[in-house]
Amino acid sequence: MAGIYIHVPFCKKICNYCDFYKSALLMLIPDFLKVLDREFDMRKRYLHDETVETVYLGGGTPSVLSTGQINHITDKIRQNHRISKDCEFTMEANPDDLTPDYLRMLKEGTDINRISIGIQSFNDDDLVLLHRRHNAAQALSSIAEAKRAGFSNISIDLIYGLPGMKIPDWKRNLETAFSLGIQHLSAYHLTLEPGTELARKASRGLLEIPPDQESSEQFMLLGELAREHGFVHYEISNLSKEGLVSRHNTGYWSRKNYLGVGPAAHSYDGTSRQWNVSGIRKYIDALENGGSYFESEFLDQRTRFNEYLMVSLRTMWGVNTATIKDDFGEGSVNYFVENIQRFLNEELVIRNEDNYSLSPAGWLISDFIISRLIRD
Repeated sequence: MAGIYIHVPFCKKICNYCDFYKSALLMLIPDFLKVLDREFDMRKRYLHDETVETVYLGGGTPSVLSTGQINHITDKIRQNHRISKDCEFTMEANPDDLTPDYLRMLKEGTDINRISIGIQSFNDDDLVLLHRRHNAAQALSSIAEAKRAGFSNISIDLIYGLPGMKIPDWKRNLETAFSLGIQHLSAYHLTLEPGTELARKASRGLLEIPPDQESSEQFMLLGELAREHGFVHYEISNLSKEGLVSRHNTGYWSRKNYLGVGPAAHSYDGTSRQWNVSGIRKYIDALENGGSYFESEFLDQRTRFNEYLMVSLRTMWGVNTATIKDDFGEGSVNYFVENIQRFLNEELVIRNEDNYSLSPAGWLISDFIISRLIRD
């Protein structure tokens, strides 16, 4: 089973914290769709005829596309790949794009059966700070309208650790989210990415960045309130109702093969990784004129072992020593068991027979723990 990711890079407005590849050149959407077809055709054998069980339209802002354009993409996927009957079709969306008519057309006229809404906050001041296009009222309305249109698998994004955010502010955001009947929540700590406007402001001392202790308390509150509302905290930044994890993202964490199309999209086939050129004009020009539009690398055993640790320890399922033995050999098992012991002693890691997973306290310093486990 495999997944397909489509990077739709277009945004009506560029947010000041985002470092994903994006473009405000919406007039290029027709050209983008034309060369996207070409990339699909050129790479139809990449997944070796595996059945596709998840399709994810990310970005950027895929909700700038019309439902006809969305069908253009999914029809092309169906032409080139075998799709499972219960395939998860996810689309990211901005709240202000989700009008009742658009949502109804999405639900009734496309394959989209899961929607991920970029709420980020239910506080208008936060949304202004982040240069979001929507306001809190539109955020609430988009969720209500998605439910009214018949979507029963709704995910939303929230950001914590925002400048000036205190525990009561974050608690109000979470309580609002859990009161709305959503099935999935992605909650990310704000990262001040180099080159973004928000990072530049922070470097000049123009923002009140919460101290680490405040951010840690916000993370712990996330897990606490999630449990109270029947959500499973299955990955550091992702929580869901039972049985409603993001199947597409879980595919990444369980090392399933995936094809990524569009500018800056990544692909993985078990032994190598490929990434497309960033830049919509470069991407279009390369595919129109037969130029090179991607780079790739072979993943040796050490790299694949390190990646297994990095993705697995982000999840509640953790690392399995039997899997390490099968995939990387007995020596890697011995290395892992020896180096994980200090974190077991400090109760940052939980062991359940052959499985090792991070405790909530371990998740707080996951990057540090993983850095001490990966092989040089």
